[in-house]
Amino acid sequence: MSRRVIVTGGASGIGARIAERFAELGDKVAICDANPDAVAAFAKSHPTISAEIANVAQADAMDVFLSAIEEEWGGVDVVFANAGTGGPAARIEDISPDDWRDCLAVNLDGAFLTCRWAARVMRAQGSGLIVLTSSTSGQWGHPHRSPYATAKWGILGLMKTLAMELGPAGVRVNAICPGAVEGERMERMLANQSRASGRDPDTIRAAYAEGTSLRTWVTADDIADAGIWLASPGASKVTGQALTIDGHTETNSA
Repeated sequence: MSRRVIVTGGASGIGARIAERFAELGDKVAICDANPDAVAAFAKSHPTISAEIANVAQADAMDVFLSAIEEEWGGVDVVFANAGTGGPAARIEDISPDDWRDCLAVNLDGAFLTCRWAARVMRAQGSGLIVLTSSTSGQWGHPHRSPYATAKWGILGLMKTLAMELGPAGVRVNAICPGAVEGERMERMLANQSRASGRDPDTIRAAYAEGTSLRTWVTADDIADAGIWLASPGASKVTGQALTIDGHTETNSA
């Protein structure tokens, strides 16, 4: 039976791969993203997936996007609250209040707005799965990335609480905590972190891999695999869990 799947931040990176993989399984998929160019490119290459422009940090924009989905589909089975931003890379004394708030707004407020809607819809239908994207930075902390780490820790608190609130209604809530994921976003982050720390980007890149037991980065497909498993019957009793996909971080030496 075809599932109804929503992915926020779905026009590129992890979100795009999650959307693609569920669509390949025959599921009905809708994504939103704040980047108009990315949405246009995604829509052109994925004609069977609904793609809309919406900034997850803006309540009005999310209301429009999610209300349209609810009206068309009548409900939803799987929601990935995936949208996020890396935020500034700097020592905390060099981070402006506006940059701090912007990072938390996209990562944490965006998750709240998405989950707020999903909770209402799923509670009413008595079933559903919410998956939030956190990070190993939300488990270890991350020097020069305090707004990002703070938001990702907050996402785990939100996930744990919603699992408790929604479990009696038959709704599961989990989080995926990716490590260093190959792709354009991490390349931008490496450049920002290099400027903040004065270290060479290649040195930082190597440190991420060396800080894991498997000595590796992970891919968007690795994260999508975890999402597909969480949505499968094999994970029907899994809720309130932070599933870390990172090659096992031994130390956050990056």
